[in-house]
Amino acid sequence: MEFKIIIEQDEDGWYIVSVPALPGCISQGKTEDEARINIAEAIELHLSALARDGIPFVPDTKKTVSYVSVQV
Repeated sequence: MEFKIIIEQDEDGWYIVSVPALPGCISQGKTEDEARINIAEAIELHLSALARDGIPFVPDTKKTVSYVSVQV
């Protein structure tokens, strides 16, 4: 599975990563690469916890991610 992630750098220089499709699934890293590795592990743990608790993960197929260019 592939998940969209959002990476932001905080005021201390850490990279904070969240997963819009999995509310509450957040991780961090000192570098962007470390943050990506950590969020992959967090996603696996999150999905495992859902499965363990009998909560189905249903991907939201109604949303489309797209970009548009504008000139300012």
